[in-house]
Amino acid sequence: MTSPNAGTPFTALVMAADRNLDDPVARAAGVKCKALTAVGGRPMVFRVLGALEKSSEVGARLLCGPPRAILDSEEALRAGVDSGAYSWIDNEDSPSASVAAALAVVESDQPVLLTTSDHALLNDRIVDYFCRQARESGCDLLVALAPHHLITTAFPSVRRTVLRFSDRACCSCNLFAFMTPASRGVAGFWKKVEGQRKKPWRVIGILGWWFVMRYLLGRLSLDQALSRISGILGMKVGAVIMPFAEAAVDVDTENDLIFVRQLLERKNASGIYTA
Repeated sequence: MTSPNAGTPFTALVMAADRNLDDPVARAAGVKCKALTAVGGRPMVFRVLGALEKSSEVGARLLCGPPRAILDSEEALRAGVDSGAYSWIDNEDSPSASVAAALAVVESDQPVLLTTSDHALLNDRIVDYFCRQARESGCDLLVALAPHHLITTAFPSVRRTVLRFSDRACCSCNLFAFMTPASRGVAGFWKKVEGQRKKPWRVIGILGWWFVMRYLLGRLSLDQALSRISGILGMKVGAVIMPFAEAAVDVDTENDLIFVRQLLERKNASGIYTA
């Protein structure tokens, strides 16, 4: 099934603000925010922006964060905004509120690709594959997942959070596609769940106890999980299974930073991960 906006380029949203005031990666790198951490000789945020610029599926690019004080103090980052290469809006006080604010400035019929500035190994092949699969899915909202075995085979030392379904084990890739106006409503649901994060029983109540128990017992398939979430959200939610192990690598910890820097030192000459 082809998306109704098949010929429209995606607007790419890059979430570039730190979740916490004292981000461990920013602290280790000695920079004002994690997005400015250098890997492969470039700040991560510029690697992500570069990958999106090279993508044949992406049109406009919008940064959400870092805060204005940091933006104004970083000449290269500010120059991109001033030149019109990409746009910027200030971040809100939580990830869900920031996503809602960013989506609000994009026309509702515009397909949106959401990613993060710490997606240090992102490249245009990953972006194009995900966007093309999203267009063909017929879904309102898409999430990118990579098979866990693919990641452990390619990068045995990398630790990722694993979603273990009855039929497969996957890891998130920090790539989301909002294909329809209805999909924008997920930001409000996310905010509701985020507001209950210190009260897990309430989060379970939102999802359903039977749903959560089946997942914990290893009896819930990926399709069943997506069907349940679709029902809760009132929209069709799907997953794109990514064939790229690097799609699931982001920089959340100092160990992640060390790994990515070492990987790029070995691989940059081949051009595989340059963005």
